[in-house]
Amino acid sequence: MKPVKVVIPHAFFEQMIAHCRSCLPNEACGILAGTDTTVTHIFPVKNAEASPSRYLMDPREQFDVMKRMRETDLYMLAIYHSHPGSPERPSAQDIRRAYYDETAYVIVSFAEPMPAVKGYRIAAGTAFEIEMEMERKGA
Repeated sequence: MKPVKVVIPHAFFEQMIAHCRSCLPNEACGILAGTDTTVTHIFPVKNAEASPSRYLMDPREQFDVMKRMRETDLYMLAIYHSHPGSPERPSAQDIRRAYYDETAYVIVSFAEPMPAVKGYRIAAGTAFEIEMEMERKGA
């Protein structure tokens, strides 16, 4: 099962936070890709739900991203999404809609002034936190 750890370099961490912030008050979503455990590409995807409490990646955009990853030998390391007003842990709906057992799920919370980020593996209806290494500004 992979990944057990996801490393998000500073530039991609900042892009992910900026994308999530730009979608407020709605949830944002996207894909973090790489070749091992380190993110080398970020793919923001439109939230087809346009909702502050749920997300669904736009199917066409998701298909295009998946095709591009296959063509460039990238792996989907994580799916990220934001929680505009709730903590950085999976909701019951997040767990029900976790279709990729071998992919991490990264949640960015804006419930506090400083965004909080955690990663999870979700499989068989169970979520457990995974190791995340995120390079923040000044790190």
